[in-house]
Amino acid sequence: MEQFWGPWGCNSEVDPLEAVLLHRPGAELDGIHGANYQEYRFRAPVDLARAQEQHDALAAAFRRHGVEVHYVGAQRRDRPNAFFVRDLVFMTPAGAIIGRPGLSVRRGEERAVAAALAGLGVPIAKTVNGLGYFEGACAMWVNADTVILGRSSRANSEGIRQVKAELEGQGVSRVMIMDIPYGSIHLDGLMNMVDRGKMLIFPWHVSYDTACQLMDMGIELIEASDIREVKEQLAINVVALAPGRVIMAEGCPQTKELLERHQIEVLEIDLSELLKAWGSVHCMTAALRRSSEQ
Repeated sequence: MEQFWGPWGCNSEVDPLEAVLLHRPGAELDGIHGANYQEYRFRAPVDLARAQEQHDALAAAFRRHGVEVHYVGAQRRDRPNAFFVRDLVFMTPAGAIIGRPGLSVRRGEERAVAAALAGLGVPIAKTVNGLGYFEGACAMWVNADTVILGRSSRANSEGIRQVKAELEGQGVSRVMIMDIPYGSIHLDGLMNMVDRGKMLIFPWHVSYDTACQLMDMGIELIEASDIREVKEQLAINVVALAPGRVIMAEGCPQTKELLERHQIEVLEIDLSELLKAWGSVHCMTAALRRSSEQ
């Protein structure tokens, strides 16, 4: 694939990050105000200039760590959630799986994302279609052989069936399906790999069966239990720059200390304005390439 398409793809959430796709917040946020912000699932209206400043700082942090940053262009101006690119893309070794948003106010964002991927030469392995809907943050690589898929208001059984079939067709040997509890919508709000063999979890929202399967695989579960940090500051919504090194939003001192006790290096960044849209680093970041080198 690399000969014809280029060095794209990943089958890990923690291998060294080399390229990402972002969408810089733009004029679409101008339509969010005190009368409609809840319709778009925001916790409050967002100051565009401050949101752009923080998003630029996130991109700069990626670049400082050697990550190529690519952008989605020509996004719809009536889609203020579009900077959560992970919801629209789940990357595999054979190319991107393009999601289909569960919320009607987000439908159509995927068209601009598909165009951006095509412009970069990233192959599109699958586009969720028909009666299925599925958002990329409802999928999580555990290791190269194992993926967790979460069923929720953002990913129905048909969407999961389509993604599962694509992954199995690529040779993924274990696809675990977990029902996401009411009150959460994506896996990255309640679980995230932070190192090879280490997963940060919110234990009250991870099913017993899933936890048992992970522990049977030798995965160390690091339990984040500060409810305010997990639910309000999105402490689990981190991105690994490399094994044992993550970037997370400021304002999660308990979770940061917990990670550091488990030998995870934590880099913090101010995302307070962007958090008003109920998403953090992982939501905003679609990984396009990770190195599998040790």
